[in-house]
Amino acid sequence: MDAPKIPPHSVLIASARKTVKIELEAVAALSDRIDESFARACEIILKSTGRVVVIGMGKSGHVGRKIAATLASTGTTAMFVHPAEASHGDIGMIAANDVVLALSNSGSTEDPRLAANTQT
Repeated sequence: MDAPKIPPHSVLIASARKTVKIELEAVAALSDRIDESFARACEIILKSTGRVVVIGMGKSGHVGRKIAATLASTGTTAMFVHPAEASHGDIGMIAANDVVLALSNSGSTEDPRLAANTQT
């Protein structure tokens, strides 16, 4: 098996700069999406006497794990619960005073919606 051909440094640098530019534009575009619903979500979390329970499936689950870890490391009690595990018994870890942050790329994945709508 031949080793992969490595592009010249100039190509690698140009690719990295292009990627950073794309990401900067995406983050800048988020600014216009921060509205009252964001403020209400923050208020719910700040008023909560429970934990922030983050739920997500697939790539949303990977992002959810990072969000839970970041919240926990900055002083907000948080944990990640995988929605498939929640539907098989882990839902009992979610208490009535917890806030559920359910992540979904499409909004149609069934497991996060079921877990988020469960009353304990």
